[in-house]
Amino acid sequence: MAKMVDVGSGLESRDVASLHRDQLEKLLQFKINTKIANEKYLRSHKEVELLLSGFLREVLLQRPENIREFAADYFTNPELPRKIQQEMMENLNQAL
Repeated sequence: MAKMVDVGSGLESRDVASLHRDQLEKLLQFKINTKIANEKYLRSHKEVELLLSGFLREVLLQRPENIREFAADYFTNPELPRKIQQEMMENLNQAL
């Protein structure tokens, strides 16, 4: 019996042979430009780094059974913006 793959899962094998050379080139350039844009965004928004590092720190300390529920609680905590702002101020003071 043939194994079925969930089309929306992202687990399908790549079929680069189905693209023409110019399509492959455009795809490669798009990927490069996207990575550059993402990197610029992350470097200019330190709060993203603080948000993710704080989340990962709490995950590793608490080791929750249900990571999705933990993440939902963490990112919807009304105190989170204040905590991030406080960490940004501390980092700024350390830099000075």
